[in-house]
Amino acid sequence: MSTVNMQSHQTTSIPFQLSENELTSKTFRHNIDICLKDSNAYGNTYFSRYFEWQGICREQWFFQCFPFDLLQSLGVFVTKSAHQDYAQETFPFQKVECLLNAYNVKQCSFNLLFRFYVGDRLVSRGYQQIVFASHNKKIIRLPQDVIDEIKNFEDPQLSILN
Repeated sequence: MSTVNMQSHQTTSIPFQLSENELTSKTFRHNIDICLKDSNAYGNTYFSRYFEWQGICREQWFFQCFPFDLLQSLGVFVTKSAHQDYAQETFPFQKVECLLNAYNVKQCSFNLLFRFYVGDRLVSRGYQQIVFASHNKKIIRLPQDVIDEIKNFEDPQLSILN
């Protein structure tokens, strides 16, 4: 059984919404259609779908940035942590747009911010911390050209967050 020391646990404070004119970096965008299978009997989208959407958007972004083999020859991307907050409900047959930006890009890790919109309404936002590891599961340095590509999506306003 694992335990968590709540005194040392820090939450990351991320702006819930950035306006379009505040997005000074390149922002990755991906659309998702909500289906009936994504909702319960009341028509509300299951919370777990938002985490699934994070994964879908992250994978599409990885493929855009590193299309050849997603760097698998060098190592693997590992999700160290993930978080998701609701703002409003979503329902089947709505189109959700995910906006993805990077922040806190370091030598071995980086964070991704996900913002989910239906039309112009922010319905959810979340983040992930990603580390790069060797095939024998040791954290290793990202190649410099990879760091440079990730920084293309870095939002300077988010870089001060931990």
